[in-house]
Amino acid sequence: MRTDYIGRLDEARSLADIFEVVKALVEKSMGKCRGGLMLGMANLGNDPQGFLGGFFTTGSNVIVLNKIPLQRIMETRPELYKPYAFHVLLHEYIHSLGYLDESEVKRMVHRISREALGEEHLATQIAASTSGFIKHLTYPHVSWKADDEGIELVAGFDRSSTSYIT
Repeated sequence: MRTDYIGRLDEARSLADIFEVVKALVEKSMGKCRGGLMLGMANLGNDPQGFLGGFFTTGSNVIVLNKIPLQRIMETRPELYKPYAFHVLLHEYIHSLGYLDESEVKRMVHRISREALGEEHLATQIAASTSGFIKHLTYPHVSWKADDEGIELVAGFDRSSTSYIT
């Protein structure tokens, strides 16, 4: 039975819902999974020539997303929100599984997105190249680095997490 990842992504109501789609897809595609991750949101700055969508620090359990592209998407092209969030969460989740080479992860994200969602899906197009989407991800003519990158944790993000420490 083929899983309808497009339908599941369309029905997602939160970043946690999108992450559940990411985890299911990675487990099916790569046979790997990981629980106990947290999501942090931070102002990581803006640069119209390129941007940092998110990051995962090796040895941690926190994926951090840049709030600025998500904010910009809601102002310019809201239908990109889920595909973009899916793309960044997929990318950072693969990093959390121990894949550290940026080029390799980009190729993996594109392949996984294409196989699960199809070539025409916005998440696959973003994975192929963000250049056509940059005007919807960054504020034009303005560059800044955040003075304080305070990370706000998103409650209830990874539903496979435990609420206790053993």
